[in-house]
Amino acid sequence: MSDAPEPSPPRNKRARQRAEFDATVADIEAQVRATNARIEAQIRETNARIEARTGRNLVAAIAIGVVFGAAFISSLIFLTWIFMIFAAILMAFLALELTSAFRTTGRNVPRIASGISAVAVIAASFYWHSKGQWLILLAGMAFVTLWRLVEATMPARRKSGRELGFDLLAGLFVQAYAVFLGSFTVLLVVQKGGQWWVLSLLIIVVSTDTGAYASGLLLGKHKMAPRISPKKTWEGFAGSILAALIASELVCGLLLQGNGLGSRWFVDGLILGVALALSATLGDLMESLIKRDLGIKDISNWLPGHGGFLDRLDSVLPSAAVAYTLFLIFNGAR
Repeated sequence: MSDAPEPSPPRNKRARQRAEFDATVADIEAQVRATNARIEAQIRETNARIEARTGRNLVAAIAIGVVFGAAFISSLIFLTWIFMIFAAILMAFLALELTSAFRTTGRNVPRIASGISAVAVIAASFYWHSKGQWLILLAGMAFVTLWRLVEATMPARRKSGRELGFDLLAGLFVQAYAVFLGSFTVLLVVQKGGQWWVLSLLIIVVSTDTGAYASGLLLGKHKMAPRISPKKTWEGFAGSILAALIASELVCGLLLQGNGLGSRWFVDGLILGVALALSATLGDLMESLIKRDLGIKDISNWLPGHGGFLDRLDSVLPSAAVAYTLFLIFNGAR
């Protein structure tokens, strides 16, 4: 037997094998690219259909919602004074974007004064509670009004008495609607166990919006308020009530029992769920009415897929006042 090594395959054979291997790899890569392209096209098509029906970019909306919600909840649970700062910044943004929206219709609402007042009301609600909330709110309204009156003395900002009156009313509306209602979250958080009420409020309102969105998308046929919000349906409203009740019973049993609720938490949960579902729906319709009157689709475009901060918090604003009222009622009944 010879120990000599076997001769290597001819070069042309190795080259042919290499070419076959490269062709196989290229074919696999082409199939993968084609599959990815089909999946991406299906995702874009599905998202386009959802956006056409709901008016929102679903992917961007979910991403922004997750980041925003995580930051908000983290500030709420760990340090309440951080939540106060977060709420003050958020209310300032709400005031700024709402005043900017009014300016698109010719209303001259002071933006800087409105933002300063918003921050002051939130700080007063945190440190001086309800008395501070009302006192600084009225002072803020007077401050915004005085600011606009001083502006009206300048030739470039001068208007007729009627137009100036509309400007003043718009400025008062920003404070009464966005700032005042939003400050109830701070009044809640300074109460004993109040952070769990604010967290529960957010969970129930998000569940309400999600239930309305899902049931409206799948089953929606009968328009609820076509002149105000064409995409809102009675089927979606029914879904929002159901989702709110489920979420409310869960948070009442897991978070609020012992934090403002006693042994009758199941009944209180029904009341809380229905009340917040109604207030969230009312808040949504109210903001839709504002946008319709202003002739705009979104209050701003600061949040991709969401529009503006007010577009995401429209359901929370009146619900915060309702939740705070129920907190006082339930605690007084104990």
